[in-house]
Amino acid sequence: MVDRSRVASSSSFEETIGFSRAVRVAERVLVSGTAPIWPDGSCDPDPEVQARRCFQIIGAALESLGATLDDVVRTRLYLTDAEALPAVARAHRDVFSRARPAATAVIVAGLLDPRWLVEVEAEAVLDGEPPTA
Repeated sequence: MVDRSRVASSSSFEETIGFSRAVRVAERVLVSGTAPIWPDGSCDPDPEVQARRCFQIIGAALESLGATLDDVVRTRLYLTDAEALPAVARAHRDVFSRARPAATAVIVAGLLDPRWLVEVEAEAVLDGEPPTA
């Protein structure tokens, strides 16, 4: 079996569903769908603020596994309203202006919490071996 490094976050869904916030296998880091939740459980109604929060959480998960947002090669944006795309795109452009990952935006019927307008997945690729625990 390939060695894996995992990182968890404070999401209650991790235990319920049985997943990790992010997993590193060799040079790949895969970050699960990330919702715009603040530590107190609140969620800002602005889609750009929500996207930026998703990217903050993703950035922290990547750092825990030896990566950065600049290492991201792919993102997937799940939006509940196409009209939110320009705001989410602004946040994505600001965060990933150097990395310029392959990106997909998908309009979905809904996410796990009706307050969420966006959820984001990310994949990063690194040079070298994963950090040892």
